[in-house]
Amino acid sequence: MVDLLLQYGLFLAKVVTVVIAALFIIITIANVGERRRHHDEDGDIEVMRLNERFEHFANTLRMTILDKSALKSYFKSEKDQAKADAKKDKKKTEAETKKRLYVINFNGDIRASATENLRQEITAVLSIADKDKDEVVVCLESPGGMVHGYGLASSQLARIRQENIPLTICVDKVAASGGYMMACLADTIIAAPFAIIGSIGVVAQIPNFHRLLDKWDIDYEVLTAGEYKRTLTVFGENTDAGREKFVADLEDTHSLFKDFVKDYRPKINIEQVATGEHWYGKKAMELGLVDKLMTSDEYLLSASKTADIFAIRFIHKQNMMQKIGLTAMLSVDGLLVRWWDRLTQKPQF
Repeated sequence: MVDLLLQYGLFLAKVVTVVIAALFIIITIANVGERRRHHDEDGDIEVMRLNERFEHFANTLRMTILDKSALKSYFKSEKDQAKADAKKDKKKTEAETKKRLYVINFNGDIRASATENLRQEITAVLSIADKDKDEVVVCLESPGGMVHGYGLASSQLARIRQENIPLTICVDKVAASGGYMMACLADTIIAAPFAIIGSIGVVAQIPNFHRLLDKWDIDYEVLTAGEYKRTLTVFGENTDAGREKFVADLEDTHSLFKDFVKDYRPKINIEQVATGEHWYGKKAMELGLVDKLMTSDEYLLSASKTADIFAIRFIHKQNMMQKIGLTAMLSVDGLLVRWWDRLTQKPQF
């Protein structure tokens, strides 16, 4: 019996090993495809009319809260109002049509990797938006990140300004550093009262293992052509001259950042706010970093009473291999988490 169990255990271990190896190959292929996908423009625009969503939420509550008589009376009045509006719409000229708001979401990471989607979404909006009656609203969340990444993201938003289309940027949680670099392009910046705003500064940090390598008599050569090709390195010996050049480069970048903000927010005291500090919404408004205090939900819900609101999102297409790889990756991840929880006897709900 023991031998049988031992053989079964070995067989099971082999099967599990083969399955895991197969899943690893699938996931690897899918990840390669995922990386290539970011360089591929194969995708489509998804549009959602937010007015209908708001109306659906409201009607769901009415059907629960109101009695039958009140509900019937409400829907009758709405039907009469719709007929009246339809008659008015027939008489309206093209110039009198309802204002449209195009809503784009940008959730930034350190590489500003959402910029690719932002580019496609802005291109779609600019192909139809009317500068005299439409508006673009960007719901922005970002703690900042790489200079070149957020520089490109800001340049995408600048396309809206160049077309003279009103641009409103809403910040519910955070728009710091590169995030504020994007936000300052707006005609109007709206922030929640406790949203983190600012941090107009530049930071860089790099570990150095030279003394550790030197302790173990390990040499590390850094060969360059050009005096400042490398200033600070991870493994080489850093010099005072290299540090001074590195700091000088940071100062140059900071100056560009300050000039950029000043161009789009000329009324702020740039030396007062460009210290690398951040502020919450209310204080940021006092400093001129934002224009209004409210959440994006409040702004959009209020605007829906007089305008048609459309949420715009660019969706990348996934081929079958990418879908299989994603499913396999999530399955393996789930199995490993459950296995680890059982092994460590973590409390579960």
